[in-house]
Parts: sequence; C-alpha cells; structure tokens
Amino acid sequence: MTQNHTIRQILILAVERDPHIRKFEQYFLEEAGYRVEFADNGEQALEQARRLLPDILLSEIMLPRGDGLSVCRALKSDPATRCIAVLIFSILAAEDRAREAGADAFLKKPLDDAVLIRSIEQLIAQHTSAKRNANGAH
Repeated sequence: MTQNHTIRQILILAVERDPHIRKFEQYFLEEAGYRVEFADNGEQALEQARRLLPDILLSEIMLPRGDGLSVCRALKSDPATRCIAVLIFSILAAEDRAREAGADAFLKKPLDDAVLIRSIEQLIAQHTSAKRNANGAH
C-alpha cells in the first residue's frame, strides 16, 4: 500500500518524437501509476528537466534539436539535475554509448511495456537506495 503511494509521486519526463510511441508510453506509464510529462526535442527536454526536476528522464537518442545522449550528458554534468535517473530508449544498438554519456539504463526498441515498467521500477529502487545512503552518510 505504501508502494502505490510512492509510485504516484514519481514523475517521468519522456522525450519521444514518434506520436504513436508517445501514446503507448503515456498509457503504460500512467497505468502503472506514474505521472508523465513529454518533451518534443532535446532543447525542450533540457528546459523541462531543469524546471520540473523529474525522477526519471526517458529519452530516445535520435531527437530534433539535440540528441538524447547530449541531453543525458548535460543533465549528468549539472549539479542541479545529476540526480535525475536517465533511461535511454532507442532503436539503435547503442547501450555502450548511452552508458558513456552517463545513462543509468538502456532499453532497445520496440516498446515492451513489461520491460519498460520493470526498468523504471529498478531505477526507482536504485535511486531510492542511493538517496538513503547519501542521507545516512551526513
């Protein structure tokens, strides 16, 4: 019961250019209890991430006005946004490039709702644990 309460507080910023995939992402993520906001391109993703401070950024690589990897690098290099978990979701076989850019996780398209939700849950668990450890260290 506290798990559902926690899940409902999680905000995911999704950056996806394909309107059909956006609809699926929104449906699956909201069905799982997450709040979802969308950005259309790399510039908008950075602006919204800095303003909204989502828990997770879900981004494809190939975006107009800044690719997903450069968005990831920018977020991870900024102290105000480095705590945002980044999940790169791409048709490209680019897991190594995503990790080098600082991504916390990588998923290969096509969209599999069960794998997406499981990956989101793992990121939340990892970041919750990391925050607890960081707070306990002070």
